Amino acid sequence: MTKTKWALDTAHSGVEFSVKHMMIANVKGTFNNFNAEIDADPNDLTTGDISFSIDTASIDTRNEDRDNHLRSADFFDVENYPALTFKATEIVSNGDGEYQVTGDLTIRDTTNKETFVVTYEGSGKDPWGNEKVGFTVNGKIKRSDYGLTWNAALETGGVLVGDQIKISLEIQAAKA
Repeated sequence: MTKTKWALDTAHSGVEFSVKHMMIANVKGTFNNFNAEIDADPNDLTTGDISFSIDTASIDTRNEDRDNHLRSADFFDVENYPALTFKATEIVSNGDGEYQVTGDLTIRDTTNKETFVVTYEGSGKDPWGNEKVGFTVNGKIKRSDYGLTWNAALETGGVLVGDQIKISLEIQAAKA
């Protein structure tokens, strides 16, 4: 198969993250508005062009006060930085439909190279004859690498919010 443009199916895709809270539990959240540009052969992503954009104001942790704090200048500063972006710069196959996708992740005007594991989950036609593909994406970043350093010390030692963020995406796309 040759490179093909794919349109993100946001109704069947998701962007989730988790972070340690009080050093004892993980708090999870999602971003509800995001988009991707995918121009790739799903059977061989190594020559693909992949970029991703997330609307930072769409953060949702199921807690309005926390979400508003995350939108503030302490964290995403959504008024000045309305999106976080990722642009793949290198895609290496690990075999069996798994890839190391490295690229430029930009959060709050800070760009760093990050690598995510992307797994090709398969393809098929939906009931209306549209060709669909699925991918799972997993990775970890350090929020401090992007200037997201707000925290609070705990009486018992440690901090309120962990530095490592686990990221997980489920992606379904339709042939454009």
